[in-house]
Amino acid sequence: MVTLIHTLADHGDDVNCCAFSSSLLATCSLDKTIRLYSLNDFNELPYSPLKVHTYAVHCCCFSPSGHILASCSTDGTTVLWNTQTGHILAVLNQPNGSPVRVCKFSPDSMYLVSGAADGSVVSWNMQTYKLFRCGSVKDGSLVACAFCPNGSHFVTGSSCGDLTVWDDKMRCLHSEKAHDLGITCCDFSSQPISDDDYGPQFFRMASCGQDCQIKLWVTTLSDLSGFELKYKCTLSGHSAPVLSCAFSYDGQILVSGSVDKSVIVYEPNTGSILHTLTQHTRYVTTCAFAPNILLLATGSMDKTVNIWQFELKAHCQVSQADKPEHEPKQFIETWSEEEVSSWLCAQGLEDLVSIFKMNNIDGKELLNLTKESLTDDLKIESLGLRSKVLRKIEELKVKVKSLSSGIPDEFLCPITRELMKEPVIASDGYSYEKEAIENWITKKKRTSPMTNLVLPSLVLTPNRTLKMAINRWLETHQK
Repeated sequence: MVTLIHTLADHGDDVNCCAFSSSLLATCSLDKTIRLYSLNDFNELPYSPLKVHTYAVHCCCFSPSGHILASCSTDGTTVLWNTQTGHILAVLNQPNGSPVRVCKFSPDSMYLVSGAADGSVVSWNMQTYKLFRCGSVKDGSLVACAFCPNGSHFVTGSSCGDLTVWDDKMRCLHSEKAHDLGITCCDFSSQPISDDDYGPQFFRMASCGQDCQIKLWVTTLSDLSGFELKYKCTLSGHSAPVLSCAFSYDGQILVSGSVDKSVIVYEPNTGSILHTLTQHTRYVTTCAFAPNILLLATGSMDKTVNIWQFELKAHCQVSQADKPEHEPKQFIETWSEEEVSSWLCAQGLEDLVSIFKMNNIDGKELLNLTKESLTDDLKIESLGLRSKVLRKIEELKVKVKSLSSGIPDEFLCPITRELMKEPVIASDGYSYEKEAIENWITKKKRTSPMTNLVLPSLVLTPNRTLKMAINRWLETHQK
């Protein structure tokens, strides 16, 4: 179930974009302003609205840490703001002064990309606030941009309907016509869909356009195969041009907003429509999900921003046809050899069934498997396959623990797998128990526990919104 929990009506003209950090919501408008709200109570901050642009503000976005907000405008500038004070950090002038339609931070916060009406795309160095590299598309205005979560490439979309893929050195890797009448938005799911830790990572991407369609793609970049962009399917539902699309933080929900005034909520794995939201009275121009929690903002030409809360049960609900063949029981130790075989098949490990049966692996033995026993006793030679088996076993333990405790997974620290008491958000965008991530960093681990990428900053920001959600859950379930 999706519930409308708040409506913001402070802008004096069309709302063009919404963006979340872990503690703030930013909105920008045709009225030339950017407004900032606290996620604790949705009250506007004392230094809001932000006013410096001389024409419409088309896009706004937060840096991964949430400390910087970028806004871009028809006036040909991209402005960087300190989100703690509202002060201007820098004004970045687009080459040739062309109207800037979109801006996005790289996942490591090192660069900001801005795309303009003349087809120019600029990468700005966020340490010096200087122009780093430039590029351009052949035709049309650049109106959409999204970074791949691992930072290996980013995608731009043009008003002529082309998707163009760039690497971090601003080299064009790929370009193709995606939407006949022009692209309006694109977004990556933050979660990879590949299973092999030692192979390339595959990421799902969505694009939408004036052709009333939403298309799903899969992208990959590897040393061996180079870059690939594969079309997967088209989602139906809207009766007019689709202006915005966005994935939830866990990649399990995709939403879209349209000229038909509706917001559609999809299950991207199956393409099925979960909800249709019709509270806006004019075109829905923007959709954005909060990091780490299921909070959605939608903005419209009706000058309002609606805030929606997803109930966990609705988010996790799976149709009978989509349920995996083997749902884990609470006590894995009681599994028979046949149940272990069924579980292997459900994980795509059918080739190991005969080996496990030959060695009489039941539930108890499954839990005791180690890297050494897989190598020496079961004679599984492939390093990648051994790693996959161990990872699937660990996921099974976590799932069963979650089922037995009833605690929503997003409330568990990724490091300790325990309910968080003092959640903080790190510069990788994920939330952790404060003590656990501090211990992780103290051990000289500068990499993210979730992505294995280098943390661009060691600053930890309290995730008050998540803490409030956890406290509400505790009040409901532990009376």
